[in-house]
Amino acid sequence: MLTIKDLQQKDKFFLLAGPCAIENEKMAMEIAEKLVRLTQKLDIPYVFKGSYKKANRSRVDSFTGIGNDQALKILGKVRDTFGVPTVTDIHETTDAARAAEYVDVLQIPAFLCRQTDLLVAAAHTGRIVNIKKGQFLSPVAMQFAAQKIVDSGNNQVMLTERGTTFGYTDLIVDYRGIPQMQAFGFPVVMDVTHSLQQPNQAAGVTGGMPQLIETIAKAAIAVGADGLFIETHPEPCKALSDGANMLQIDLLEPLLEKLLRIKQALI
Repeated sequence: MLTIKDLQQKDKFFLLAGPCAIENEKMAMEIAEKLVRLTQKLDIPYVFKGSYKKANRSRVDSFTGIGNDQALKILGKVRDTFGVPTVTDIHETTDAARAAEYVDVLQIPAFLCRQTDLLVAAAHTGRIVNIKKGQFLSPVAMQFAAQKIVDSGNNQVMLTERGTTFGYTDLIVDYRGIPQMQAFGFPVVMDVTHSLQQPNQAAGVTGGMPQLIETIAKAAIAVGADGLFIETHPEPCKALSDGANMLQIDLLEPLLEKLLRIKQALI
């Protein structure tokens, strides 16, 4: 079973990356193959990311998934085919045990980080639990979310910074939060993708600023983030979810190379 120690290395950051949502098997396998090959080349600990269900949508007609069972089986196929761990987000207590059959990390969405029953259900699976900091919470408040996992008998916890609400339609990143959350004894991930969202747009479709992906990622590594979360897609403009924030997959290698040089400079 994957543990935090498997991901953390003193001279490297780990990477959670993949498409926002599982759109189909062919797309997921192609992205996974490219990312596995890239992270092996750069010797970066890697976890394939894909949401099997998108529950937090702006409109009722927004894409939510291809079917829970089908998408989870694709995540399982990625893990079995490429020998890499996988991560997906869960939204209800009944999701935890089911998703844990196919993934190694259960992710708690930012809006749900205070949902005690959901956190406890995730903890009881024995999987690593990655809790995203609510856009409405201070970094210091995340110690209580993490403690719910620990008190439920699971000390495999990661915390993720994903920006803080700034007005109605924007987010900002306070990089003080990374060392503040690390002080609780858990690794901290920078969600580069969602910290660049521009939510609650009048059109009902979330916007973003992908041109700042490199800026956010560089700053996160510079202040000591343990890992990065980056959603990527061959054609973000055609993605069925969060296309406004995703990095085109061909741009990932040069970005990671720059980030590795920053990490090495800090050692």
